[in-house]
Amino acid sequence: MRKNNSTNTLNQQQISASCGMAYTLDIIGGRWKPAILCRLLFGPMRYGELKKSIEGISERMLVAQLRELEKDQIVQRHVYAEVPPRVEYQLTPLGQSMKAMFSAMSDWGNMHRSKVTPLQMTPAI
Repeated sequence: MRKNNSTNTLNQQQISASCGMAYTLDIIGGRWKPAILCRLLFGPMRYGELKKSIEGISERMLVAQLRELEKDQIVQRHVYAEVPPRVEYQLTPLGQSMKAMFSAMSDWGNMHRSKVTPLQMTPAI
């Protein structure tokens, strides 16, 4: 968490306000959001299905990322009045409008994945 008036926050806000790409990456960037969005491209999913389909994500992180995507109006949460309660997540029309962009990003990643050596993690001493 950063303070709303910290230099980092103010710089990020200024860059996002002046650069569409930076704004887009602020919304969809991070470790887990692309994985969540990739799965929701194929249709609505229940919370449990999302959790099982994304190996390594904690419940806390999944909830936090879904809330951020919901706040940014990319994902919609639908709660069914049933017992037990059922919650589904799906892309909003705004999220659906990103499909072509996601497809292009995926194509680019698949095309260049083998050409770029990933950073190797060094063990902490």
